Amino acid sequence: MQDTAKPATRVLIVDDHPVVLSGCRTLFASDHSIRIDEATDAKSGHRAYISKRPDVTVIDISLPDVSGFELMRRIRKDDPDAKIIMFSMNDDPAFVVRAVELGAQGYVSKGDDPRILLKAVRKVVAGDNFISPQLAEAVTFSGAAIKANPASQMTPRELEILRLLGRGDKIVEVAEALGISYKTVANTTSLLKQKLGAKNHSDLIRIAVEIGMN
Repeated sequence: MQDTAKPATRVLIVDDHPVVLSGCRTLFASDHSIRIDEATDAKSGHRAYISKRPDVTVIDISLPDVSGFELMRRIRKDDPDAKIIMFSMNDDPAFVVRAVELGAQGYVSKGDDPRILLKAVRKVVAGDNFISPQLAEAVTFSGAAIKANPASQMTPRELEILRLLGRGDKIVEVAEALGISYKTVANTTSLLKQKLGAKNHSDLIRIAVEIGMN
């Protein structure tokens, strides 16, 4: 008799917090149809995606090397059909909108009931989009605030450079992390100052901290 059992859903979780990874293991252990793999930074997460080809990837926005947004960009460059859920402490509606604009199919807050993440994984694997109910409501009623948030004015590359500057990286370190030239980072930094009304480098760092980019 032929085995007709459905193959397990493969989930890759990219997060550098041991408590979060442990919680996810416990959460998904209750569902035997799900198999999880883990990575703790963008570099290892990208490698894991290429080798494992998961059905869905859950990414923390704040990773120790580059951001979850940058990891999503790299994954989607290799696989435009990748299914991605952003998983973050940042509940700012502007970040939810930005994540969806950049290609995420889901966004879940770490402050949500853990079962929401399990529901999001099932929805996204099935081909649907999913945003935590409270975040979806916040997005609906925060139109003006979203437009006023500096994050809504920036390109993905600008967001990533601002985040790295905000955590204290020098221009040469930003260039190395993103695999681009020093000149590109320097020019983008100048454009960011103009776009955000920053008088100097310290102003840029302050703005990054204020909008939760660090």
